Amino acid sequence: MSFITLTTDFGTKDHFVGAVKGAILSQLPDAKIVDISHEISPFNIAETAYILKNSYKSFPKGTIHIVGVDSELSDDNKHIALEIDNHFFVCPDNGSISMIVSEIQPTKMVEINIHDRIETSFPVLDVFVNVACFIARGGNLTVIGKEIKEIKINTEIKPKINELQNQIIGGVLYVDNFGNLITNISRKMFQEIGKNRKFTVSASKHKFTKIFNKYNEITGEYGTNSTIFDGEKLALFNSADYLELAIFRSNLKSLGGASTLLGLKYRDRVTIDFHSENEPEFSPLQ
Repeated sequence: MSFITLTTDFGTKDHFVGAVKGAILSQLPDAKIVDISHEISPFNIAETAYILKNSYKSFPKGTIHIVGVDSELSDDNKHIALEIDNHFFVCPDNGSISMIVSEIQPTKMVEINIHDRIETSFPVLDVFVNVACFIARGGNLTVIGKEIKEIKINTEIKPKINELQNQIIGGVLYVDNFGNLITNISRKMFQEIGKNRKFTVSASKHKFTKIFNKYNEITGEYGTNSTIFDGEKLALFNSADYLELAIFRSNLKSLGGASTLLGLKYRDRVTIDFHSENEPEFSPLQ
């Protein structure tokens, strides 16, 4: 049985997702198809990269991941297939797997070259599905493409560090279903640059001097009466180990999420300033 995942910005109203699944099953009736997400914001490469990085490892080795975000073929947007960490990815060369390849070197990368036999305005259906099914049947990547040495990296995904090593300059990478704001600043970077120094996280007019590891840590000794903290803002390292700005027990229908209440959105700037010993005291990392 082959596992094939789908990550797209197609939504679920139209026929696109159903058509892709039908095409896979026509070639591989026993395939197990899993939807990672079809609600990626249209053409949002950074969002795609974050979701892929934090989902692919949960699948068995050998899983094939079809990525259909900004997938129209052009001279500047080639189609590629890669083997990374014993997983396969079929996707546009637009930076959508930047967060994976920044940590793990691909075993093999090819530029798909079957387009001379297929002319289409729906490449996920007519190209990516055929490539994924070919891989699932044991096909070698070099049969459907020529080997390449480099792929595009989305530079906005990586935060910057100032020359004095006392500030990380990042931004909002993703807004989740609860309205929480996930930044591109990882726990690893925070620890490597911060070196246990005191700090201030700044986002627009909002400041945070403590970073939690769980949402309910904000309640402290008031855990039995945690409702008094509903609506409070907090910063934490989420399950993916990225800095997140959240509202405790946010309710998008009544209270609102962090994106709304803090007035922040995708690409808005988030910085962390680290302080020397003679600067005002701030609460340390939990």
